[in-house]
Amino acid sequence: MAERSFKAEVKHLRRGAGETFTGEGILAITKALLENGVGYVGGYQGAPISHLMDVLADAEDLLSELDVRFEANASEAAAAAMLAASVHYPIRGAVTFKGPVGVNVASDALANLASSGVTGGALIIVGEDYGEGSSIMQERSHAFAMKSQFWLLDPRPNLPSIVKAVGQGFELSEASNTPVMLMVRIRSCHVTGSFDTSDNRRPPLSVRDALSNPQKDFNRVVLPPMSYAHEQDKIKNRWPAAEKFIRENKLNEHFGPEKAPAGIVCQGGMYNGVIRALQRLGLADIAGNTDIPLYVLNVTYPIVESEFLDFCAGKDAVLVVEEGQPEFIEQSMSTMLYRAGSTVMLHGKDIFPLAGEYTGDEMLNAVTAFLKQTNPALLPDQVLAPNSPVPQAPDLSKVVPIRPPGFCTGCPERPIFAAMKLVEKELGQHQISADIGCHLFASLPPFEIGGQTMGYGLGPASNAAFDGGGEKRAVSIIGDGGFWHNGLSTSIGNMVYNKADSLAIVVDNYYSAATGGQDLPSSRADNPTKATKNPITNAVKGIGVNWVRQVDRTYDVARMREVIRDALTTDEKGPKVIVASSECMLNRQRREKPQRAKAIREGRRIEAPRFGVDEDICTGDHACIRLSGCPSLSLKRLDDPLRDDPVASIDQTCVGCGNCGEVAEAAVLCPSFYRTDVIHNPGRVERWAARLRQRLISWLQSRRSNRRLELAEAIR
Repeated sequence: MAERSFKAEVKHLRRGAGETFTGEGILAITKALLENGVGYVGGYQGAPISHLMDVLADAEDLLSELDVRFEANASEAAAAAMLAASVHYPIRGAVTFKGPVGVNVASDALANLASSGVTGGALIIVGEDYGEGSSIMQERSHAFAMKSQFWLLDPRPNLPSIVKAVGQGFELSEASNTPVMLMVRIRSCHVTGSFDTSDNRRPPLSVRDALSNPQKDFNRVVLPPMSYAHEQDKIKNRWPAAEKFIRENKLNEHFGPEKAPAGIVCQGGMYNGVIRALQRLGLADIAGNTDIPLYVLNVTYPIVESEFLDFCAGKDAVLVVEEGQPEFIEQSMSTMLYRAGSTVMLHGKDIFPLAGEYTGDEMLNAVTAFLKQTNPALLPDQVLAPNSPVPQAPDLSKVVPIRPPGFCTGCPERPIFAAMKLVEKELGQHQISADIGCHLFASLPPFEIGGQTMGYGLGPASNAAFDGGGEKRAVSIIGDGGFWHNGLSTSIGNMVYNKADSLAIVVDNYYSAATGGQDLPSSRADNPTKATKNPITNAVKGIGVNWVRQVDRTYDVARMREVIRDALTTDEKGPKVIVASSECMLNRQRREKPQRAKAIREGRRIEAPRFGVDEDICTGDHACIRLSGCPSLSLKRLDDPLRDDPVASIDQTCVGCGNCGEVAEAAVLCPSFYRTDVIHNPGRVERWAARLRQRLISWLQSRRSNRRLELAEAIR
């Protein structure tokens, strides 16, 4: 069950010539692929392009009609390997995944693809995940494009430019026999707009047709001496062909006056930020007409030297707007100017921050500083005044508290780590490694479990140095998404082969939850196009793990604690695997809430569990919160003047998972938690019983009130 369904939006992908498409960037990319005769598409989900895979999955009927092969790949490496179909056959292929982590995973296949070159157009759509909205380490895909000599597109973030870049990417790839990366930032993926559509095109040669006429060419095999020839081919043939295509088809754009003392070069993805800064300074209008010359690099690699030098001609200074570190583009342009003997002053990271996202304020500050140095006559008088402050947005970090990521309300992973904390109390701390996924949140308070992570599916592998045996066994965490992505072979297989005497806990929540809730081989749901219901326990037993335990309800904290304790204390040597399974609560609520709401509207009887805390019993020691951390479990101050400490309280966001009560019982905490079943559309007998109970409670309350000794009566 994906995080979001695009069934309704997918209907718009059928629009043809003379019509207009309105929607998000990810839908526009899909439409552009169909309009440009793509033959096959694959990829691996992951922010910020996870929805692109969901769109493609929802559009499978349309793809089949056009004879387009679609595959939701097991990993980015598997996706990149698909592009081998474009090596020998004139078939356009596209794959998509999150960068740069996806590029890292796919690097082996991508490097081979870049070496051999392609016959058909090959497009890698990379969701660049940089800045404060990112969930990964801060790196850029640009370095890989340079290393393997892919051509890298970074289009302006509007739908017509993105759609145009898809077609140009295929054409550039075919013109230079080189795979092309299309970089789309978070803003590009989710920007909304419109563009004029064209008819969808069937691929001239489908993969089905290619199977009937197999092709091969040993010159494209990456082995000596062919691999040496590939390098020469890149420099002598592919690169010049790419530059010629970029120049003749005007893939890069120029805006503003031709002659001026200063100009700005920016990545295509940074154009909106640059033009907005100029608008705030009164140097550009709402339509994008600018008083400062702009050279917009919709192709950020390779840099076309002749184009860049032509732009610099007649200028005293140029500012390079390049988000991220290192400054690959700026260094390349500095070399070009030096070799050309140019006296143009090149600015970039000397004005912009060396690292970090170029927010609106950062962009405005840098552009203002650049123009103050190089062309102050263009700036308004108030900006040029001594010590004049540049208009700033309010610093929200001073008033808004930091909110690190955390588990959802009712998350079934929370009790796993509560059980680990209880085991830690008994056996002491263990060496624990984490993995990529929701379970990584356990490294934060209140659990603080797992202090290292090396990559998706590499949790157990990152503990390999500690698997040689010792006083305590090492523990590692891996999710079901990471398990099927890379973990089965690289992590669990590594444990088996090296006879590691350690424990791996596989967190099985039925989905690739952290990337949007897509199905996995071990998902419990029926999927008409994918093979599901393949137990993780069978997989780990199949590669040689003998000590395997399955826990089918992670909310049973006592059971989880018992199994983890057994794994860490048993005399049996060798790798140990616990598969802790419960459905992701977010996906479960997405499925059940609409069903429950519909049943209530139809008048059917529905029971919904809710939990609460008895304020009279709660001692206020808050141990339950430290062992749960559920967002619905908070603090409440009482009106009782004799009780200073706030008590625990459960708010209306509770989903009735029962974890707080299970934790309280397993940890032998106070018995203040209670469960209430809320009945919607009760029957006649239930309504009668409820009225009777209410009358009895009211009578008992008034009876107690009448017997209470009031202070005024005592004084008399």
